[in-house]
Amino acid sequence: MTGYTMLRNGGVGNGGQTCMLRWSNRIRLTWLSFTLFIILVFFPLIAHYYLTTLDEADEAGKRIFGPRAGNELCEVKHVLDLCRIRESVSEELLQLEAKRQELNSEIAKLNLKIEACKKSIENAKQDLLQLKNVISQTEHSYKELMAQNQPKLSLPIRLLPEKDDAGLPPPKVTRSCRLHNCFDYSRCPLTSGFPVYVYDSDQLAFGSYLDPLVKQAFQATARANVYVTENADIACLYVILVGEMQEPVVLRPAELEKQLYSLPHWRTDGHNHVIINLSRKSDTQNLLYNVSTGRAMVAQSTFFAAQYRPGFDLVVSPLVHAMSEPNFMEIPPQVPVKRKYLFTFQGEKIESLRSSLQEARSFEEEMEGDPPADYDDRIIATLKAVQDSKLDQVLVEFTCKIQPKPSLPTEWALCGEREDRLELLKLSTFALIITPGDPHLVISSGCATRLFEALEVGAVPVVLGEQVQLPYQDMLQWNEAALVVPKPRVTEVHFLLRSLSDSDLLTMRRQGRFLWETYFSTADSIFNTVLAMIRTRIQIPAAPIREEAAAEIPHRSGKAAGTDPNMADNGDLDLGPVETEPPYASPRYLRNFTLTVTDFYRSWNSAPGPFHLFPHTPFDPVLPSEAKFLGSGTGFRPIGGGAGGSGKEFQAALGGNVPREQFTVVMLTYEREEVLMNSLERLNGLPYLNKVVVVWNSPKLPSEDLLWPDIGVPIMVVRTEKNSLNNRFLPWNEIETEAILSIDDDAHLRHDEIMFGFRVWREARDRIVGFPGRYHAWDIPHQSWLYNSNYSCELSMVLTGAAFFHKYYAYLYSYVMPQAIRDMVDEYINCEDIAMNFLVSHITRKPPIKVTSRWTFRCPGCPQALSHDDSHFHERHKCINFFVKVYGYMPLLYTQFRVDSVLFKTRLPHDKTKCFKFI
Repeated sequence: MTGYTMLRNGGVGNGGQTCMLRWSNRIRLTWLSFTLFIILVFFPLIAHYYLTTLDEADEAGKRIFGPRAGNELCEVKHVLDLCRIRESVSEELLQLEAKRQELNSEIAKLNLKIEACKKSIENAKQDLLQLKNVISQTEHSYKELMAQNQPKLSLPIRLLPEKDDAGLPPPKVTRSCRLHNCFDYSRCPLTSGFPVYVYDSDQLAFGSYLDPLVKQAFQATARANVYVTENADIACLYVILVGEMQEPVVLRPAELEKQLYSLPHWRTDGHNHVIINLSRKSDTQNLLYNVSTGRAMVAQSTFFAAQYRPGFDLVVSPLVHAMSEPNFMEIPPQVPVKRKYLFTFQGEKIESLRSSLQEARSFEEEMEGDPPADYDDRIIATLKAVQDSKLDQVLVEFTCKIQPKPSLPTEWALCGEREDRLELLKLSTFALIITPGDPHLVISSGCATRLFEALEVGAVPVVLGEQVQLPYQDMLQWNEAALVVPKPRVTEVHFLLRSLSDSDLLTMRRQGRFLWETYFSTADSIFNTVLAMIRTRIQIPAAPIREEAAAEIPHRSGKAAGTDPNMADNGDLDLGPVETEPPYASPRYLRNFTLTVTDFYRSWNSAPGPFHLFPHTPFDPVLPSEAKFLGSGTGFRPIGGGAGGSGKEFQAALGGNVPREQFTVVMLTYEREEVLMNSLERLNGLPYLNKVVVVWNSPKLPSEDLLWPDIGVPIMVVRTEKNSLNNRFLPWNEIETEAILSIDDDAHLRHDEIMFGFRVWREARDRIVGFPGRYHAWDIPHQSWLYNSNYSCELSMVLTGAAFFHKYYAYLYSYVMPQAIRDMVDEYINCEDIAMNFLVSHITRKPPIKVTSRWTFRCPGCPQALSHDDSHFHERHKCINFFVKVYGYMPLLYTQFRVDSVLFKTRLPHDKTKCFKFI
């Protein structure tokens, strides 16, 4: 107890002291902490405050810490130095920033100068390349001129004979007249142009006796002929119409001969005169028989051997369609090849051979020799046996159901009316024509009428009798359109006709249709053929065909053409030089006086027409013989040879057989000025472009304030007489190149596509080469043709809204193609592109060529064209079927051939091959 108490008491006393110590320690620590807080917090705040007021001391003598005497404190001096240093550094930084901005501006200017220098270097390279091309072309032209070394000669002075000059001495016998002894060549120099004087029928004594239709048709065609002149003193040829006479007028031979010799320019013997006797009926009188025609040529459908002078007189076709054009809708199609009857013949022989020969001797005592055997009985028996055999369906009738037409002795008279005969011939594959039994009758109007009707409806003529003189036989190759069989071979005729293949039959039928349309069908074709035959015989070239005079619309130009990115994106591909020299026109036709006999015969017997019958064009092509054009099969006029080359050399020059050539763009437009301007601007910088001909198809002229773009080549704006899509293919005289790029005003083509198409066309100059392809198809349910624009691997047409073709086809389209086709184009305001494809395929028998895989070419955002109309395709269906009627068959040919650019735009080094391939 005592111990515990002592411990407790002791513990109490010591614990009080400890607590006091702890308390005093805590007080000291608290004070110390407070003091440190004051020092660490308030002193920095006070110092910061006074330091921030240093900048406000704007007076030199102001004291910051209140009144103080003596010198400045060291701390204040130090702060002022720091402030001065800061200001100096700030000023230097501002100066450095200004210098930095100035240097950046100078760098930007230098970069611009560098870019400008690069552009100037590129332009200088282009200019240098163009200058090299110009120098090269100039050197080439100089070499050509030096190689030709042909001085230009003046035309020879033409010597005109006196009016009463008799010319050559007369031959002993007029029947021996030929060109060398009965024709005065001095009146027909090579450079004369073949002037022809036509006597006015109304001024002649027997003019009132002429058949009014024949006289009217003859006068109409003479007025429109390019060779006819009213100046008789300079005429090379004089033409007089003597028949056919009206019924029952009979002009005695002596009276007719007297009137002929009284003609003002007859000059005693009638040299250089042509007497034409046209027949409309099968029994036309042989007016000139027993009439002394002197040295005058005779052109008619009936000749006796004693009357006909080979190589001098002309056998012409009868004038069936006097004042009317053939109705193509009534002409049967050329297919199917085989018709109901294998062959047909209807006729009746009035008089026997022996009686006819006796009658012939009564008025022609010059006939000598014994009469030949009469094969007509054998012919009748053989043909009846074929009909009775029933091997083939044939129709032969040797007795007319009604009174036959009057005819010459020994001639097979025509049966029935013309319409009835045509209906039978439409059902006949072959049409038999039995020549007269009298061998002295060279040709008769009846035989010529049978030949005319057979060719008209597509029945292949089979002429029994090789002695006959068919119309224009010395110029036409009748074996391509008819079969001429000697009468002794009549027993082999059936076998011969059965042996012909369908393709041969179709070829002969097509050629017969061509001959009929060109030489027989109208008065104009007959008159042109007569003049062409005489002109060809005396070797005078055809007159140049007329070109359409371009009535230019004045327009302002000068607006710098922009560059379409789509047009200029050619990478490193050089499409060719942009010509800086004057436009280079294609060489003109220079073979007027060097045509060979082969050329003459090819031109007279080949589609589409006789290129010596019609005036020649400045760009008459010389195509391969397979195309059946005028020419010797040597291609178009080569003016140089290619030098090969690859890569850059290939791109920079055209090469080939015509290394220097340009093309003309023909663009049809109608009141779409904005679209037109955009299309013209896209042609800026296009190589080998000669000029642009804009066919303004609207009666409303362009806006006066319209500014046309300057694209580096001339732009010719041509005004048309009427709104017609046929104006697209008029042979404007402003087109001076063979190559034409026909393009719509809303077509959108890149330069590389155009150049590729141009290169391909140069390899196939007789074809249409273009971009959008179409094809025709046979509609089985409706038994008609359809026009199809769907995407297809096979095509038969290339639309001329973006296509190359030869200017020669513009002449054929405007002047040779049947007018009925152009009329339908005007009626529907449609189908002109189909008509051009029909024409070219009909001429060449080749399909067009499509380049690239492009199927459409319309520009985005352009106004709608005529092709967007719902009736557009229905009209094109009708056009195709009508064109088939006019041509008589479907001339379009299918093709799966397409030309694509494989390496033409491939990015290869310039030292590597860079060409194009055909696939």
